Amino acid sequence: MSNQKEDNLTDRHLVTAVLNGDRHAFGLIIKKTEGLVAQMTFKMVSSPADRKDIAQDVYLKVFKNLRGFKFQSKLSTWIGQIAYNTCLNYLEKKKLVLIDNFGEDSESPGSRFNEDVRNDTEEKLFNKELANMLHTEIELLKPLHKTLISLYHQEELSYLEIAEITSLPEGTVKSYLFRARKTLKEKILLKHKRNEL
Repeated sequence: MSNQKEDNLTDRHLVTAVLNGDRHAFGLIIKKTEGLVAQMTFKMVSSPADRKDIAQDVYLKVFKNLRGFKFQSKLSTWIGQIAYNTCLNYLEKKKLVLIDNFGEDSESPGSRFNEDVRNDTEEKLFNKELANMLHTEIELLKPLHKTLISLYHQEELSYLEIAEITSLPEGTVKSYLFRARKTLKEKILLKHKRNEL
């Protein structure tokens, strides 16, 4: 809990400094959040040139709207929301599909979705010899699923933080993650078996 308080203090200090004209403080905000913004733009946008423009656009929006930040969430979560919405607008303009239409016959996460399933899946998915295969399969997912996998497994954000960033209900985040991991697992096991033949 003290870490969150510390983050909040640091966020307040940085925001106040930027609003008082401290350009260096804005550089620190970028440094603290550029990994998250890069992960999101990289997973949602396929064009390298567009990714750079979007990242710049995100920080321009952050700078313009910083005065309106109310400290109701972490600064990084708020910036994550801006990045997500900026990528979403880009995809809509380009008329690109955000999400695969997974069949409704997929097993519901419900009560079976627990830490054991997560740990079991992660253990298999992140096994060293399957890492390259996993990376390839993740890149073939639709932008939203790639983003959720990235935010959860690489950025290690909680379901709640991801829900705040994407404006999706927490249950939907869990459900999409469950389906995306299930799909990844099936594809990788299928390829792995094929390679063994």
